[in-house]
Amino acid sequence: MAPLRPKEALLAGLERSAGARHTERTTLATIAASAGVSVPTVSKVVNGREDVAADTRALVEEMLRRHDYVPLSARRAGAASTTVELLIRGQFGAYTTQVIEGVVLAGAETGTSIVVGSLDDHRLPGVAPQALARRLAGAGRAGVIVVTGALTRAHIDALTLAGVPLVVIDPLNMPGAEVTSVGSTNFAGGMSASRHLLELGHERVAYVGGPPNSGCNQARLHGYRAALENAGIASRPEYVVNEDFLYDVGRRAGGQLLDLATRPTGIVGGADTIAIGILEAARLRGLRVPDDLSVTGFDDTELATMASPPLTVIRQPLREMGRVALKSVLQLAAGDALDSHHVELATELIVRGTTAPPPGAAPGRSGATRPD
Repeated sequence: MAPLRPKEALLAGLERSAGARHTERTTLATIAASAGVSVPTVSKVVNGREDVAADTRALVEEMLRRHDYVPLSARRAGAASTTVELLIRGQFGAYTTQVIEGVVLAGAETGTSIVVGSLDDHRLPGVAPQALARRLAGAGRAGVIVVTGALTRAHIDALTLAGVPLVVIDPLNMPGAEVTSVGSTNFAGGMSASRHLLELGHERVAYVGGPPNSGCNQARLHGYRAALENAGIASRPEYVVNEDFLYDVGRRAGGQLLDLATRPTGIVGGADTIAIGILEAARLRGLRVPDDLSVTGFDDTELATMASPPLTVIRQPLREMGRVALKSVLQLAAGDALDSHHVELATELIVRGTTAPPPGAAPGRSGATRPD
């Protein structure tokens, strides 16, 4: 028989001892000895540090898995408290503030501690899935809630293997049925906002939305297009802009639309921040809202009522979405079955001061406040 190579010998030796698990606690020193590396190197891998060679990291992670290593912090946590981690993608704006508030209030009601962290969407693909899952499991998290995050298949699998329940709020990419998600009736909301403008008499209606690959943005855009189609109005490609849910996008894209030879008289904003940016683009061009231009937002954050004039919006129940997400992740942590792995909460049209009939047009029904 050919002699085993060093790595094969280590794994084979570990296999022979796997049936007789240590009665004592597995330590970093145990893992280091098994892998033939230093304790600091093992510590770096456990804590998700990147300054470890890929081959060494893979070997250490294999040893951690085979030894069923559980960090001391997780053992200390025990059942004394329940902690859920809430990871936010991008800026902590008005939207995320209301979601956080809903999660925190629900946590207070259930005796659950909430840890809020930042999930930078651009760095996520570079974070080792096992490192992310091990950090959450090692910290004793009962589960994790991700807000508008773009988790890869590898990250979802790693969290599943680590036994960390996952719930996603407004996922950028709609996950499979095995991932629990919470959102709102985005299609109905996009359709309702567009229909409101059409009923006021607008025929040139544009849409400015978020990332093209965002599931919630795609649904709102489809709702916009469905409303136009139902009204017998052709969608103009130049009237649709999808970039991000940001104020700067609204100001830039709004200006782009308002500078067209045939500019729209109504614009559906895919978020409150976008809509407020459009208001600024109109102001810079000397256009009056709603006399010269009607604008709608989406979310109904505090920005909507602070705007001048106050925004007509599609209201998302953001705090309730946070509550439902926490309830769901706690059910998963307890091993309880969920009624549905994707929950959509109703949106509602709130008419305020940024929408009116276009100049010279006879309005139809005004579209009173109503649920979708």
